[in-house]
Amino acid sequence: MLELAILGFLHDAALHGYELRKRITALTGHVRPVAESTLYPAIKRLEKAGLIARETQPGAVAAPRHVLSLTPAGRRELRKRLAEPARGDITDENRWFTLLAFLRHLDDGTAQAAVLRRRLAFLEEPASFFYDGERPMRAEELDDPFRRGILTIARATSQAELAWLRETLTSLDGSGR
Repeated sequence: MLELAILGFLHDAALHGYELRKRITALTGHVRPVAESTLYPAIKRLEKAGLIARETQPGAVAAPRHVLSLTPAGRRELRKRLAEPARGDITDENRWFTLLAFLRHLDDGTAQAAVLRRRLAFLEEPASFFYDGERPMRAEELDDPFRRGILTIARATSQAELAWLRETLTSLDGSGR
């Protein structure tokens, strides 16, 4: 998802590495902090693939700055990654948020709706963090107040997301189920 975040933020504006790192960290937060040792190799891979370009600009006070921008091939790659996300990008909440942050760059409302429908289908599957054999357990069935809290919070979050997904799907194509 780091590469998707790089492509997405550079679609918005040309940035130097430090600013790009700040924006990615703001998006992923404490869950997945971005170290320079991770960011710069990813930038180099994308640059080598012709997806981003680097331009050296004079620094205002310090050394020259390297400003990164998205190439036309990078724009196409971003749209492809948004239109065809892996299952983990749909099911993992943090990866989903990264995908969702840039889904507006997928210009086709039908393609956007298809991605949202995949998330909706995932959220509608019966699931839990805790099971009694094969059966998902509900918050009301748990004696442990902390586990009950996890399920209560997860249910509220899921209900809010389901409502948002259905509303957004309806606005995109009138088929929010």
